[in-house]
Amino acid sequence: MENRSNHVLVGGVVLTLVVITLGFLVWMAGFSGPNDQKFDIFFRSSVDGLAKGSVVAFSGVPVGNVEDIALMPASPEFVRVRIKVKEGVPVLRGTTATIAGVGFTGVSQINLDGAVKGAAPIACNPNLDPDPACPDGFPVIPTKPGALGQLLNSAPVLLERVTTLTDRLGQLLNPANQNSIGHILANLDRLSGSLADRGPEIAQTLVETRVAIRQAGVAAQQIGALADTTNGVMQRDVAPAMANFNKAANSAQRSLATLDATLADARPGIKTLTNDTIPNANELIRDLSQMAESLSAVANKLDRGGAGALVGGGKLPDYKPRK
Repeated sequence: MENRSNHVLVGGVVLTLVVITLGFLVWMAGFSGPNDQKFDIFFRSSVDGLAKGSVVAFSGVPVGNVEDIALMPASPEFVRVRIKVKEGVPVLRGTTATIAGVGFTGVSQINLDGAVKGAAPIACNPNLDPDPACPDGFPVIPTKPGALGQLLNSAPVLLERVTTLTDRLGQLLNPANQNSIGHILANLDRLSGSLADRGPEIAQTLVETRVAIRQAGVAAQQIGALADTTNGVMQRDVAPAMANFNKAANSAQRSLATLDATLADARPGIKTLTNDTIPNANELIRDLSQMAESLSAVANKLDRGGAGALVGGGKLPDYKPRK
């Protein structure tokens, strides 16, 4: 009885697997048809997880599968993936292809997206033979790096930066710098303790600072009022004084102008006095001096000899020869 039950169980499992296989084949066959569209995709990055029969999805909707995967001998940096999609799928200009993983199974699929409404379909030009845009006879869908591809491509740069950062951290955390950091932390600990101990004094200082700021505000208001008062005094008292000063300055300017005109008029007379009158007066003074000297000599003669001294000369003494 027990053996019969085991046979029934095994037969049921085998039958289930056969049904699943047949269903998968029918499902896969549903993607194939006489009017399917074929496209080539050239990937520069790895195509891990892709295989013949892998799903091709358009905006998340399954629309075809992978028909062929091949290396490009002329361009070994590229991998050509040929896909087959159903008729009527809008593979238009602007559509791009990416490789995306399916869950955590390691299986990948090709995602198509980015079609623009109203754009022309991606197709070969029948007027060109061969068409440079269709190197293997099928239209080419451009690629766009997926998230995984971008991560793998940037992994070497990321590792290099991590290595550089690790080296710099090692240089920064050398024994000397560790001692310095320890001293800095100890100083911060002491400083925080000192601040905690002086908390009441700091609070009092803040209160006094607040009072000082308030007093400074009052003083600023008073200074503003004083400035307004000073401005009023300037307008009321100083302005008339400045007006009188301006009048006096104008009068002095006019007086100086009159004096300049007077000096200009007197300048010819002064020149004549200097050049003619004063030299003649000096000559007259010299003549009068000479005449005074002559009169003095005449007066002396009168005093010594009388009037006869003026008429004749003086009497000579008698000369007696020596015996």
